Amino acid sequence: MTEPAAHTPHDQAPTAPVAHDQAPTAADGMIVCDRLVRIYYGEGIEVQALQGLDLQIAAGELTALIGAAGSGKSTLMNILAGLDAPTAGTVWVAGRNLGAMTAAERLAYRRNTVGFIWQQTSRNLLPYMTARQNVLLPMRLNSLGRRKRLQRAGLLLDTLGIAYCADRTPDRMSGGEQQRAAIATALANQPKVLLADEPTGELDSSTAQDVFSALQTANTELGATVLVVTHDPAVSSQVRRTIAIRDGKTSSETIRHAATDERGTTTLHARDYATLDRAGRVQLPREMIRRLGMRKRVELQEEPDHIGVWPDQATDQEREGGPR
Repeated sequence: MTEPAAHTPHDQAPTAPVAHDQAPTAADGMIVCDRLVRIYYGEGIEVQALQGLDLQIAAGELTALIGAAGSGKSTLMNILAGLDAPTAGTVWVAGRNLGAMTAAERLAYRRNTVGFIWQQTSRNLLPYMTARQNVLLPMRLNSLGRRKRLQRAGLLLDTLGIAYCADRTPDRMSGGEQQRAAIATALANQPKVLLADEPTGELDSSTAQDVFSALQTANTELGATVLVVTHDPAVSSQVRRTIAIRDGKTSSETIRHAATDERGTTTLHARDYATLDRAGRVQLPREMIRRLGMRKRVELQEEPDHIGVWPDQATDQEREGGPR
């Protein structure tokens, strides 16, 4: 599978996985989730949004997260942002155990360790403040000196290509300009991780590309590890690693490698993988399951260099428990 590369993604290799039966630790990545569970209760109904999710993202990665509605993407992002807490399992971000933090530590975490960008542009910026004032506010709340605040705000707005919007309020900016100002605001206190939940969802394709370029800049020039939830294939196809979530667990990954031919043309060569969790579970793609008529159980056969998976070929007599 080959796709043209409009932009070359960050070349950081993903974290090497630990053995499937070995618990990962904070040292295994910038973001590490181990058997993460989140259950919501309401009016006698139990909803399992995350069902033992495992995830590792290395420092310096720019990673896309995809999945159908209800798959658990937003729940995961809210937990990583410190806005929600897991029901069970462990999650580390930048070496910090989110489940063990006090309320004060959680507030400091949201101010200093992680930045967050919502899909709705109106949620990211205070409407009565200019772009510069929005960027300055997090630093002011963090008691950074005035001169350093102004220098940092100017650097961010200039680096993200919206210095001309510094004195404009959001109502005088386009949707794309607002999202780039939101990225600048999220990066004000130099967080190690930047989370973006559908940041291009309300934008046209051209404007969405400008916003994604700003996320790339945040990653490559400003040093943030970036995780972006997206339904936009134009975004997910430009990152080195795309992780899919299904039914509250990571189900597959797509890894892309940039290659340049003798004419100087760069393409991304993509390879798809199923995710193997610590319990040894693999989610097979639904289209393959349907096409091969797999139901309830499958037959496995170990080969020297792979494991074969076949539909259950047992006879009706065997299924009923009788002799073959």
